[in-house]
Amino acid sequence: MVRNKWKKRLLLGMAALVAVAILVLIVCFGNGKEKDMVKIGFIMSGSMTENGWNGMHYQGVKTACDKLGVQLFVKENVAEGKGQCEPALRQLAEEGAQMIFLSSYGYSEEVLQVVEEYPEIVFCVNSSEYHTDNMTSYFARMYQARYLAGIIAGMRTESGRIGYVAAMPNNEVNRGISAFTLGVKRVNPDARVIVAWTDSWDDKEKEQDAANRLIQEKKADVLTYHQNQAYVIEAAEAAGIDSIGYHMAAEGFSEHYLTAVVCNWELVYKQMIREFLQGKGNSQDNYWIGLEQGAVDLSPYSPAVTREIKKEVKRAKEEVLSGKDIFSGEIYDRDGTLRCGENETISDEMLLEQFDWYVEGVEFYEE
Repeated sequence: MVRNKWKKRLLLGMAALVAVAILVLIVCFGNGKEKDMVKIGFIMSGSMTENGWNGMHYQGVKTACDKLGVQLFVKENVAEGKGQCEPALRQLAEEGAQMIFLSSYGYSEEVLQVVEEYPEIVFCVNSSEYHTDNMTSYFARMYQARYLAGIIAGMRTESGRIGYVAAMPNNEVNRGISAFTLGVKRVNPDARVIVAWTDSWDDKEKEQDAANRLIQEKKADVLTYHQNQAYVIEAAEAAGIDSIGYHMAAEGFSEHYLTAVVCNWELVYKQMIREFLQGKGNSQDNYWIGLEQGAVDLSPYSPAVTREIKKEVKRAKEEVLSGKDIFSGEIYDRDGTLRCGENETISDEMLLEQFDWYVEGVEFYEE
């Protein structure tokens, strides 16, 4: 009887030792795959569920990471210019992120010095004004799709007045306004694009107020915008006029919502992360792809976009795909200065880093 009790205790002890050994093995090796996975950090100014800029970027990078088998760590609602980007960046670095995307325009200036403290991390930012050895600018050639959208606006307007609600004058916004205006003037040389500034990427009240002022005071009958969300479309719908969106193909609007300028961010992020995995991170100052790679385009048209308009847009798109740059040939700015000669093309460097002007045909609301 005593011997049986002793044997039972021995077996129980051995079982406990085996269980502990298994647990140690699980802790040490069971999560090895997860420990060894590449970690990608992502900082964004809005939420992952936002129907606009932030939502589109998050969906793109999340899908890219899932397909490439890497882990994604996200810091959302990190406001620009509020001192929030630096601690978010440092936290991602502490969590082991090997590549970090800063997906809002103003982040790069805020953390330029901080980035240099982490030379082993590959940083990618949305603004082209700032570079370091380990910080690359990335974007898509949205101006190409803006140009195509301008053709639609130019052919739809009856008043010859097209409203453009924009956040702030930087290279990206200025380039988009000018490309859109070139598209308008291609088909409607007498039309004007009137810009109203809001000084914010995301302010419903300011954006809709600007849109309404453009409609009521400037007689704009087509509206577009450069902000995070579709507030301008809502204002245009309420007024019964045409609109062209940005970032995403919005739903639930009338046929006055003509199309949207969109980007395949999954493609952009997938290519950049793949190059990083191949050891090519920060191999160039600017990563910039467009129509040619399928990165930008227009969303499906509303029934209000006629066959004639579609044919003209297709013709322009084919020109770009065949190698013709939108910012080529004779281009004057709004002061009458020749910016590009008949047989010239404005360089990518100028477009990315020195676009502080506007083409002829651009006006400002407050003039």
